[in-house]
Formats: sequence, C-alpha cells, structure tokens
Amino acid sequence: MSQFLPFLPSSMFSFLLLLLPLLSPPAAAMPPPGAAQLRPGFYAETCPEAERILRGVMWRAMLREPRSAASVMRLQFHDCFVNGCDGSVLLDDTPTMRGEKLALSNINSLRSFEVIDEAKAALERACPGVVSCADIVVIAARDAVSLSGGPDWEVKLGRLDSLWASQEDADSIMPSPRANATSLIQLFRRFNLSIVDLVALSGSHSIGDGRCFSVNFRLHHQYAPGTPIPDMDPAFRRRIELLCPDDGDGNVTAGLDATPFRFDNQYFKDLVGLRGFLNSDETLFSGDRQTREVVERFSDDQAGFFSAFVEGMVKMGDLQSGRPGEVRRNCRMVNAHSHPRSQLPSSLLAA
Repeated sequence: MSQFLPFLPSSMFSFLLLLLPLLSPPAAAMPPPGAAQLRPGFYAETCPEAERILRGVMWRAMLREPRSAASVMRLQFHDCFVNGCDGSVLLDDTPTMRGEKLALSNINSLRSFEVIDEAKAALERACPGVVSCADIVVIAARDAVSLSGGPDWEVKLGRLDSLWASQEDADSIMPSPRANATSLIQLFRRFNLSIVDLVALSGSHSIGDGRCFSVNFRLHHQYAPGTPIPDMDPAFRRRIELLCPDDGDGNVTAGLDATPFRFDNQYFKDLVGLRGFLNSDETLFSGDRQTREVVERFSDDQAGFFSAFVEGMVKMGDLQSGRPGEVRRNCRMVNAHSHPRSQLPSSLLAA
C-alpha cells in the first residue's frame, strides 16, 4: 500500500492551558513498578492481524475525511501526557466522572474519536477482548503519520486501558498556544523527554490546521496595535490577519505549515522564516538558543527529523502510570460488568 496520500488539514496538537505543576512528582516519567511490559509483536499470537486491520481502518477513514490523519495522530499526545498512554482520553463523561474530552486543551479541538470506535469494532470482530484501546491509539497514530508520507516504525504494545479519566489532570498538564520555549522545555523534561524530543514531536504540526482561536491573542493583543510582531514575518502576518480578524470566527482554520497535506520538514523551514502559526511553535526558533539549533538542523535534514520524530513517539508511547487497567470492549466506557461493582467507585461506572 502506498505511503503517500494527498493530505490533510486538521486541528492538531493545539495547546491551551499553561499551568505546569512542576514541583509535583513526574506522574509518568518512567515505567513504574507493575507497569505493563511493552514489546513489538505483543498480539502476534492472540490477534496476528491486528495491525493490518488497523491500517485498513485508518486508510479508509482518511479517504472519507482527510482531516482524520492529523486528528488521530493528536490523540496519542493528549492521551500519553495525561497519566500515561492508557486510553483515558477516549472515555466519555459519566454523571460522576468528568473525562478529558472537555478539558480546555481538548474541547472543540480533539476529533476523530469515531475512527477509534471503528477500529475497536473491527478488532472485536476479529479477536474479541484482546486489543486495548490504548494500543489502538498508538498504532493509529503511527499509521496516520506513515500514510501521510512520513516515517513508519515498529510500535511497542501491551498497554491496558485506564478505568477512569481526569479532566482536572488534563487541564493542569497541557500548555497553552501562548507557551514559550522555556515552559515547553520544562514540560517535556517532566516526562524525561529531551529538547530534541520536544522539537521533533512539535513537528507533528507538519500536517493539519490550527484554529484562529489559538492565534488571536498573538495577532491582536500581545503587542500594541500597529506595531510589528517581532517573531512573525510581516507578509505572513497580513495573510493570517485577513483570515483571522479580531472579531472573526475563532473556529476558522489555517495550515500549520505551508504543506499541511503532507508530513515533511516544511514546518521547520517555516519556523526559520518566521511563519509559525502558533506562538508555541515559533518560540522554538525565536525563544531559546537550544531549540533554535534543533529547528535549524531539522529544516535542512528531513531524514534527521524523521528519525528523531520516531524516537520521540516511541519514548512518549512508553509513558505509563502503573494504575489498574483492563481491555475495554467499548473505548468510550469501562467494562463495568467485568469487575465486582463493590470494588469500583461509582465514578468509574459508565451510565
């Protein structure tokens, strides 16, 4: 199957809340005792066609809705950074649990949950109760990248699905589109991710769109009216201001780089040219010497970017909380009847 498909505007990996509890212990920086032992080929005996089935689902979803690739890829970031890669971002709210879908970093931003639902249904037909939703997210994110013309890689599998989600945790961890390089470095360091990992994983913005809502403050309120924006090319600013006027629709979108349909290193070329859409992107070039050096390197070396991106995705996929889990039958709710109800808090039981 070709790895190249004309691609895909999407709102992805947008940042929304800059509250980093940096003095708290790193919740998922290292696999804790009792964490799942992840490995490639985890389903080789129990569901040998799992990855092939999932790639087919991802391919069909992208044909129906080109934005699916970037949207699905974003799910791994938003899942793994909040208490590890445990599928918690997929859980719907219940009367007693506020899930992560309505967190400030996710509401009106995360999409394509139906693609994960489709993948789960296909796997339940092939091998019921075997493949976790958390693993589906990681496999689908890989496929979204490779089917966009980006790198392919072997994923480690064997995660369990969380029994709960936390809107509060999502709100306290995910940063804002106004974030600067210093705060982003601190956030990634909290999860044992390096400056190279930060810059490479930010390259996920090689595909997809950003909303005017996320750039409005930078365009219209961060500096006095009529004054230059120091880290934004004037011609690029004029074009974005036409698309995103101060009183305009915040849900209008624009490409996060000049080739939003294809996974490549154009994102870094645009940052060097001061054409980064989000402040949290452009700050990687303009806000810190260490990140700037990596941006410049990746702008000249697409193969190097691809290699670092794969390494970063694998490291991020290793984040675990070590909390109890299961293999959900439905990615949107816990398997209430697979546990004695007396052992589960009411907040974990789907309505």
